[in-house]
Amino acid sequence: MAVPKNALKKWEKVRAFSLGMPGAVEEFPWGESVAKVNKKVFVFLGVADGSYPLGVTVKLTDDEAHAHALTCPGAEPAGYGLGKAGWVRVPLEEKGAPAAELLCDWVEESYRVIAPKRLTAELDGR
Repeated sequence: MAVPKNALKKWEKVRAFSLGMPGAVEEFPWGESVAKVNKKVFVFLGVADGSYPLGVTVKLTDDEAHAHALTCPGAEPAGYGLGKAGWVRVPLEEKGAPAAELLCDWVEESYRVIAPKRLTAELDGR
């Protein structure tokens, strides 16, 4: 199944942004891409091969950002009980999906929730 070009472009921007965060590394548990900091996932990127709809999953603890993310077409609390902890899955292939810039803002918020203080301080110093 082909991935829509605009969704793939957003995914690629979000992935690059995620991996540009201080101390970020990409790993592939469960066969999907995740970005981790300090051995903890701060964004689930899924797969970009078309075998599953493109989307990103981020942890949003700010009530306003969390509520906003859930208004996106197809967005939902993450599965496996992660939704209870503030994780939201945002599909990228839906009509009206958020722009890459907004997704990157949410990735940064998720990073700040997960990353140690010394790395968020490094991010603030950029």
